[in-house]
Formats: sequence, C-alpha cells, structure tokens
Amino acid sequence: MSEAPSTAPVCYRHPGRETYIRCTRCDRPICPDCMNEASVGHQCPECVAQGKRTQRPARTAFGGSGVGRAGYVTRTLIGINVLVMLVSAGVGGSGALFGGSGGGLGSLLGSDTAVTRWGAVIGYAAYGPGGEMHGVAAGEWWRLITAMFLHYGLLHILTNMWALWQLGRYLEAALGPARFTALYLIAGLGGNVVSYVFGVPNQESAGASTAIFGLFLAAVVINRRLGLQIAQLVPLLVVNLIITFTIPGISKTGHLGGLVVGGVVAVILAYAPAKRRTQFQVIGCAVVVAVLIVASVLRTMSLLS
Repeated sequence: MSEAPSTAPVCYRHPGRETYIRCTRCDRPICPDCMNEASVGHQCPECVAQGKRTQRPARTAFGGSGVGRAGYVTRTLIGINVLVMLVSAGVGGSGALFGGSGGGLGSLLGSDTAVTRWGAVIGYAAYGPGGEMHGVAAGEWWRLITAMFLHYGLLHILTNMWALWQLGRYLEAALGPARFTALYLIAGLGGNVVSYVFGVPNQESAGASTAIFGLFLAAVVINRRLGLQIAQLVPLLVVNLIITFTIPGISKTGHLGGLVVGGVVAVILAYAPAKRRTQFQVIGCAVVVAVLIVASVLRTMSLLS
C-alpha cells in the first residue's frame, strides 16, 4: 500500500525541507536556515534585503548622519595633526617637540621649524633682515587653513588633541560627520582670520586651538538646544579663557576668533528650521565664510597700502 504524499509546505528556497513557518512580510514558507528574526515573527532573506534598501538612514536631531557616532572625522583630524607634527619634528629636530632656547611658555613649547614658518599665520613680514616678505598679505593664503594643523611642541599638540578627542566625538555624534567637519574647519579658519586681521603682522600663530575654542562654545550651544546641562562645559571654557589671557605667547585673537565663529556656526546648525534645514545650514555657513574672506581681503589691502 503506497503512502499518501505529504501536504506540508516546503521552504521556497529549499524545496526538500518541510516547514510551517512563514515570512511575516511576503507569507512564503521558510526553513530555519532562511529565517531572520524581526520585530514581529521572522522574515525571509529577500524581504530583509529589500527592507535594508528602503530603510531611511538614521539622522541626528540636526539633520546629520548617524555615522558620526563612530567618530571617524575626529580620529582623522587627530591623525592629520599628529602626522604634521611628526613632519615638523623630522625637519626641526628634537627642539620642535621639547622646546629649548627658542621655545615659548618658559621653553615648554617647541621651537619654530621650516614647517611652521611655511604654514603658520603671519600677516606680512620677513624671516630675516633683508629677506623676502612672507605672510597672508604676500599671497600665502593657505596659511589661514594650514595653521590649524600646526603645533609648537609636544605639550601644545597633546593638550589640543586631548580637547579635540573629548569635544570632537560628542559633537560629531550630535551633528553628523559633514556638519561637524564644517564646524571645525570654519571655526579654525575664523580664528586664523581674526588673528590675521587684528594680530601683529610679524608675529606667528598656529595651533588647532582656534578650532577647538569654537568646539567649546558649540558644545554649549548644542546642549542648550537639546535641553541638556551645560554646567560641566562652562567652567572648562572659563579656565581655557583664563589661560589664554594670563600666559604670554598665546594668540588671544585666534582663540577668541575661533570661539565666536564656532559659536555662530553652531547656532546656524542647531537652530535651523526643520523645513529646508540643510539649505539653511549650507547658506548660513557660506555667509560666514564669505564674511571671513572679505575681512581677509580688507586686511591685506591695508597692509599693502
């Protein structure tokens, strides 16, 4: 006597396997090897793949990508600063790291090197008697960017990178990678432009602190916008301002410029209206950069006149 054929459903991907489990999305039968746990029941591989393609990526409260939680931009910025410091030390020797007779802050800061002379902010001056004129006014506009990646000595870069590690990861997670990058670069540019506009034309200034001071105030703005506490941030900011104004050799104009410009950019990013948020943020940041460019051009004209 022959057996009646089985009427149990079989997996749509493995016809030889009987199963009574069905995909909660497409209702096709699936075996244990094809089941993917879902919020309700299980889904087949095709439905899981389709869901990933159609799912919108997570966004932050300010429109940024959730990828910022990994801190890739912060790590990259630190890597660039360290790499440039190594190049400067390779060119300038141990004095570039540990100071000496030419170092500032009681010789705790590193001395000048060919790298800092090439990329630090300087208005309009010669590096020696009768030498060629250098500086932003001499057409070396890159200094307004490169200066935020240069440091004078190991102590200088260690303190700045520690602050960047603490503030950068938090702000990158809150804003997303693109918006955080814009904040950092515009704040650093702003500090260097203010140093160029209001500083002594023949005095060098460099360091990531122009951008980092912008991050300090940006963190305060972001926390206020999110309704979070700022009690821990304000004392740190005040202490850094006291250090800026009490220790000789620190660029006061650069720190204050980065602080103000970073705060302005943070307000643009944090308080942009939800409707057309990205357009508002892009236009707002572009206006800030345009103002900095105009200020630099006017300063150049005054130095060359």
